Amino acid sequence: MKKIKVGDLIFRIINTCLMLFVIVITIYPFWNQLILSFADREYLYAVEAQWYPKSFNLASYQVILKYKDIWIGYANTIIRTVIGTFLGLLVTAMASYPLTKKDFPGNKVLTFLILFTMLFSGGLIPSYLLMTQQLHLTNSIWALILPSLATPYNIFIMRNFFLSVPDSLEESARIDGAGYFRIFWQLIVPLSKPVLVTVGLWIAVGHWQAWYDNLLYLQDPDQWGLQMILREILVSNQQTNIYQAVRSTFGSAGAVDERQLKSAIIVVSILPMIIVYPFLQKFMHKGIILGAVKG
Repeated sequence: MKKIKVGDLIFRIINTCLMLFVIVITIYPFWNQLILSFADREYLYAVEAQWYPKSFNLASYQVILKYKDIWIGYANTIIRTVIGTFLGLLVTAMASYPLTKKDFPGNKVLTFLILFTMLFSGGLIPSYLLMTQQLHLTNSIWALILPSLATPYNIFIMRNFFLSVPDSLEESARIDGAGYFRIFWQLIVPLSKPVLVTVGLWIAVGHWQAWYDNLLYLQDPDQWGLQMILREILVSNQQTNIYQAVRSTFGSAGAVDERQLKSAIIVVSILPMIIVYPFLQKFMHKGIILGAVKG
């Protein structure tokens, strides 16, 4: 058995302790909200940190089941996330692949322009004027999707991954008579699942968590996404509708504590991403590494 040097052992211990500390401070805020969403009123305002559930009260979740604004927000967010992720991956992949070809006309110029937009942007006001005054996309889902179709960072990550595909595979396909379009769809895309999943997850999380563009471009509350509804409840204290749901469920608006309701809504809004992530995590490591070290 190989002996571990003292220095290596100390490093491993310190590194493990630091990682455990990071894990705890990362997970605890969500864990705390989960505990509070089940807590009885007497535990909601306790001063000490709560590490385990001391009660199991489902009243807040009963209210959420009858709170239609949450489900409208869910539907809007799911539609946005699905459409935005699909189109974002499509545009990003089709923009990245030509940049891997040295004989592509204007390759260096386009690469520079994409890099330039990653370092400098017009800012909020030009973007707002473009969406509302030029494209007239106020109260349209496209105002939420179009600005994020292709981000420079995602393009470079995907481009670098495409560069890791051996040239011999493409050369063999060309000998068999395949063109660039067929090579891209039947060879490059199937081999690029790790980076597609990685970038797709980044895009999906971005759409799922977005609320500011809802505030800018959507004036109709029925078009708001889940995070915007959550913001209105937590930040702007627009709680009339949810207390109507409490009243219709339990007969009294004070039957469920406000903090318990807010915690339950936070849990419900985050849960889908937490469920999806473990199934995609195995692809992410390879996608990030190969997309970051090449080219």
